[in-house]
Order: sequence, then C-alpha cells, then structure tokens
Amino acid sequence: MELILYSKTGCHLCEGLEEKLREIDDIDINLEIRDITKNKEWWEKYQYEIPVLYLVMDGQEKLIPRNSPRISVNQLSKVLQKFANKQ
Repeated sequence: MELILYSKTGCHLCEGLEEKLREIDDIDINLEIRDITKNKEWWEKYQYEIPVLYLVMDGQEKLIPRNSPRISVNQLSKVLQKFANKQ
C-alpha cells in the first residue's frame, strides 16, 4: 500500500500518525512523508489541515478521511484496508 503523509516538523498529531503507520505490521506500507514547509503549494493547501493522508492507487492520490488521533494501530490498519478495498 502506497501512502503519502503531508506533515511538518513539530506537529505532534503528524508524528503520532506517522508512528502508528510505521507500527502496522499486517500491511506492506510504502510511506512517503511530504514536509509542507518545503513546498509553497503544499503549505498553502495543508497548513491548517495536517496531518493529511493519501492513498496512491493507479497514479492517483485519494484522500483518506481523518481519523481520531486516539485511534489504535490495529484500528488504523483496518481503516486503511477498508478504504483501499472501496477504491
């Protein structure tokens, strides 16, 4: 599963989501982190929204709806699988 996480340094919600994504062991995840402070377009689009997570399928980025920062690793894995299967 190919994911893109829009994030920035010092964002505790971003860091928490990244940590949970890296802990998932029942899905093979290729995670790309995009620091919004490095790209003006990303900054303008996501500065008030991060963390923002996308699933990449067939070359298209599909926005994954935001989940609670309290979601468990197991629940996050299930959400990702369910979302991917709907696409």
